[in-house]
Amino acid sequence: MSHDTPHDPHAKLITMANQIAKFMESKPHSEGLEGLSNHINDFWEPRMRRHLFEVLDAGGQGLRPLVVEAATLIRRPAAA
Repeated sequence: MSHDTPHDPHAKLITMANQIAKFMESKPHSEGLEGLSNHINDFWEPRMRRHLFEVLDAGGQGLRPLVVEAATLIRRPAAA
């Protein structure tokens, strides 16, 4: 299933994470990882991070590699 279809509830979230990752990829790798995880931790509400982890836990399809790698630095919210 493609993540650019309007029926995918995570499509917008995947796009947002990938946009941040694309920007952070222009920085040195460790700085990009830190910047990506800090941005998501600081600005994404727990519900958004929960949905991101749903995508990651399902294999991370559609996410840029930097997002997948940064997952260990992103705070996982408690289950809803």
